[in-house]
Amino acid sequence: MQVTETLNEGLKRGYAIIVTAGELDAKVNEKLVEAQPSIEMKGFRKGKVPMALLRKQYGQRLLGEAMQDAIDGALNSHLEASGHRPAAQPEIKMTNEAWKEGDDVHVEVIYETLPDVPEVDFKKIKLERLVVKADEASVTEALENLAKTAQNFEDRKKGSKAKDGDQVVIDFVGKVDGEAFDGGSAEDYPLVLGSNSFIPGFEAGLVGVKAGEEKDVEVTFPENYGAENLAGKAAVFTCTVKAVKEPKAAEINDDLAKQFGAEDLAALKGQISERLEAEYTGAARAVAKRSLLDQLDKAAKFDLPASLVEAEASQIAHQLWHEENPDHHGHDHGAIETKEEHTKLAVRRVKLGLLLADVGQKAEIKVTDAELTQAVMNQARQYPGQEREFFDFVQKNAQFRQQLQAPIFEDKVIDHIFAEAKMTEKEVSKDALQKAVEALDEE
Repeated sequence: MQVTETLNEGLKRGYAIIVTAGELDAKVNEKLVEAQPSIEMKGFRKGKVPMALLRKQYGQRLLGEAMQDAIDGALNSHLEASGHRPAAQPEIKMTNEAWKEGDDVHVEVIYETLPDVPEVDFKKIKLERLVVKADEASVTEALENLAKTAQNFEDRKKGSKAKDGDQVVIDFVGKVDGEAFDGGSAEDYPLVLGSNSFIPGFEAGLVGVKAGEEKDVEVTFPENYGAENLAGKAAVFTCTVKAVKEPKAAEINDDLAKQFGAEDLAALKGQISERLEAEYTGAARAVAKRSLLDQLDKAAKFDLPASLVEAEASQIAHQLWHEENPDHHGHDHGAIETKEEHTKLAVRRVKLGLLLADVGQKAEIKVTDAELTQAVMNQARQYPGQEREFFDFVQKNAQFRQQLQAPIFEDKVIDHIFAEAKMTEKEVSKDALQKAVEALDEE
């Protein structure tokens, strides 16, 4: 094998590789020897077919495989000898297109190497961890919200009109073109007005009704309604109002606490306090992480593979386009222009991604099987009733497992840097923390 450098510009590398005819012939022989014990041919016992006959019968067929193996082997040997780590799959092109059996194979290989990432002295990085305590007002607010979710409904004063948020108990019959349809009728149905649990227009049509009143509510089923026979159709629901009830929040006491699995109100307050402080800690970590990444972005200076930046910028542009066009779910749109702001963000992401990967590798940070299993279980909860199918998908999809591992690995690297950086704590109010979190989205 002969390797000659043809390109050396920044991170770009190019090589002309020659695999000699002798090396290729040896690779074909290697494959024939490997296959010989299992080959049967008329007139010969299994495994006893002469090599010359095997070459005549199978040599041409194995030549393509041998050529690919030889080229791959030559490239791998070169990468091992040079220490290069290609940023993406190398471009490989055979340059002697008029090749015939017995000729050397000439190949051109072009790739970008991953850069050498410079060391960053994390001890010089100064960070601030915001600390928020769960005060009595926050706990009380959370309790009041829980009480609302556990609310009951009590009859309004006779003759009262139903308002948004009230519950009306109704009998109803729905008709399209004067004919009742399946699933369009119910008795003693408790409906909370404003809950949007019925088709658009139905609940609004019952605002202002009184107990004992009968009212026809006219609506139109959405065009994308699940039942095709009703989609886009006008309907009339004849409703008999049997009761109008107003919401009453549950009392904040031991009984409320027991509804939420706590022994008493004091225990529930303690659980709420712990949950709030866990939320505050998570938010504060996000603020500190952004500060760290900003400082790393400024501190680390090194060349980036243009191919990675271009791919990341394209992905960012594509993602933002879909966020701006939420009704377009497919990918049958035209080309999406990559703009300067997309490239600027891509440069930051690629740089930080390479830097954190390098830090993690040098610190020998790994994602454990237990951590990956927990991530898989957390994802599986999003597919109730289909957990087994999800686990099977994860087992068969290495790329998806990598997607699950990536944020775990990043968080472990961030914690590793946090431990080395100069971290001070600052106690702030909940509102101050909220403003700091909101500022993350504005940048």
